[in-house]
Amino acid sequence: MVQWASTFLVIRILSPSDYGLFAMAGTVMAFLNMLNGYGLASGLVQQREITERQVRQLFGMLIVVNVTLGLAQVALAPLAAAYYRQPELASVLRVQALIFLSTPFMALPQALLSRTMDFRLQARVNILSSLAGAGMALVGAFSGWGVWTLVIAPMALFATRAIGMTIAARSLILPLFDFRGAGSLARFGGVMAASQLFWFLQSQVDVFIAGRHLNVHDLGIYTTSLFLAQIFVAKFVPPLNEVAFSAYARIQHDRTATAAAFVKGVRVVMLAALPFYFGLAVTAEPLVLVMLGDKWAEAIPIVRLLALAMPMMTLQVLFSPACDALGRPGIGVSNGAAGSLILAVGFLFGVQWGVLGLSAAWIACYPLYLAISCWRSLPVIGARWRDVASSVAAPLLAAAGMASVVWLIDQAVDLAPAARLAVLVMVGGAAYAGLLMVFAPSLVRQTIALVRNRG
Repeated sequence: MVQWASTFLVIRILSPSDYGLFAMAGTVMAFLNMLNGYGLASGLVQQREITERQVRQLFGMLIVVNVTLGLAQVALAPLAAAYYRQPELASVLRVQALIFLSTPFMALPQALLSRTMDFRLQARVNILSSLAGAGMALVGAFSGWGVWTLVIAPMALFATRAIGMTIAARSLILPLFDFRGAGSLARFGGVMAASQLFWFLQSQVDVFIAGRHLNVHDLGIYTTSLFLAQIFVAKFVPPLNEVAFSAYARIQHDRTATAAAFVKGVRVVMLAALPFYFGLAVTAEPLVLVMLGDKWAEAIPIVRLLALAMPMMTLQVLFSPACDALGRPGIGVSNGAAGSLILAVGFLFGVQWGVLGLSAAWIACYPLYLAISCWRSLPVIGARWRDVASSVAAPLLAAAGMASVVWLIDQAVDLAPAARLAVLVMVGGAAYAGLLMVFAPSLVRQTIALVRNRG
């Protein structure tokens, strides 16, 4: 919430071109980040027993990997600037490379805390780092730093998180650069890195393609619309998946319990995600005008289209933590490979119609990608198709009914954007809760009990 508050304010100050240029830099950063060693750290969480030597070896691996990645980004900077035809991009990438130096001091303590299921300390550190990043973003925006606001703020956030996580986990140790005996850790990390490679292709191939076909203004409109549409899956779901991965790893010997936990997780996540996305689709106009400002009005139809694809993306990203924790990270790799190919073809075709075509490709491609992921993942997890479908059915119907009510009310009112948005949000919340209470009261009771830790 801290980050959102500052982000929306910064968006109102900066221009679409600033976000377009930053998105271009993001493709290079995301590509190298998939190799930053978090997969190695996940191997530490997944293993039942670890030694002090393994911990020191992991720290050494993280340092070697991330220093190498930082140097690689510096070397790639002029090439990326030439590809996108944006000379300033080279300077942005060179400065961004410093972020890699903080990664070893985040990944190792995060893995150690996750092994003990201690997420409270992690949350406190994340709040502090969010405050640091948000504060720096506001300083940069009001000082007229332009695109450099988007570069410096994450650096402040990651530096604060690295210091805080190291203190919280008491993980300031001497690294060990003798990697003999660390083969299993490296293999697991390698497979996880391959999975992250395909995740990179999925998440960045649209920008990579659009960066050559669209101008920076249109690219900024598209990426900011995508940011808005992906708020739930990008901000809420990753912390939940982090907890889920550790939990699945602890019960990996009991496949029945894992399957039951997965279905319950899907139900809870989709119970919150579906009304968010359907509500976003029907309130896109007042939401964009209020949160981003009039200069972002071109984003309204883009947000509507993207919001309709996000429920499928949210469900799809829930598969990997379960499969990884069960010792089958290759499932995520194969799913990611299929998704990368499907989405790349869709984006290449859709970009011919500009930003709208690029957005429509999400809706066209994701059903096939989700079907393939279900087909490959559910047998490994032990969950059945009908159980997953049943867990989603009630929230889906209630969210669709809510969207219909909100749309009808929107046609009947004529208010200023802020008042209109407030009315629609209140009506939507009441409609969704009412529909669930009438048609799925047991689901409501189960969810309340789960949140209260009594179910």
